[in-house]
Amino acid sequence: MKKIIILILSLISIISCDKIDKLTQFDLDMETQVTIPSGLPINTPFDIPTPPIPTQSSQVFENNNTSKDLIEQAKLKKMKLSIISPATGNFDFIKDIEIYISADGLPEKKIAWIYDHPNDRQNILNLETTTIDLKDYVKKDEISIRIKTVTDEILTQDYEIKVEYTFFIDAEILGI
Repeated sequence: MKKIIILILSLISIISCDKIDKLTQFDLDMETQVTIPSGLPINTPFDIPTPPIPTQSSQVFENNNTSKDLIEQAKLKKMKLSIISPATGNFDFIKDIEIYISADGLPEKKIAWIYDHPNDRQNILNLETTTIDLKDYVKKDEISIRIKTVTDEILTQDYEIKVEYTFFIDAEILGI
C-alpha cells in the first residue's frame, strides 16, 4: 500500500511539474524590414545588413513574470519572409538565402536558410531554422540580422521584404 501511495504522489508531482513548465514557456515575436536592391548580379552572394533591432525582450519577459536572468533556453521557432512591394512580386529571383544573427559582444551565427529555392511564384518564404540555443542573443537590448542572398534573376526594381521571426522561450517564473 505504501508503494502505491508513493507512486501516486510521484505521478502527481510529475504532472504538476509539466504544468508549471508550460507556464514558463512563451514566444517572443520580432520583425523588421529590408530592401533587396534592383540590379544585383546573378549567382553572386550579396549581403543585406539591417540596423540594430530592439528586442523589447525585457518587456516580454516582464509580461511573462520572468526576467532575462531567468531564461533557460531560446530557440528560433520560425522565420518567415513576406514581400511588401512590389505588390505582384514573388521570390522566384532567390536561389539561396541565409540569415545570420549578431549582438554586441556575441559572435555572428547562421539561424535560417533556404538553398536551391524553386520558382514557385510564392510571395512568402518559410525558412529552415537552426536548433541552437540563442538565449544570449534574446537577452540583449538589440540584435542585428544580416541576410546573405544569391539571386538567379536580375531584379528590375527594389523589393521591400518583411522579416518575421519567433523565438520559443523557456524561462523560470519568478525564480521557480
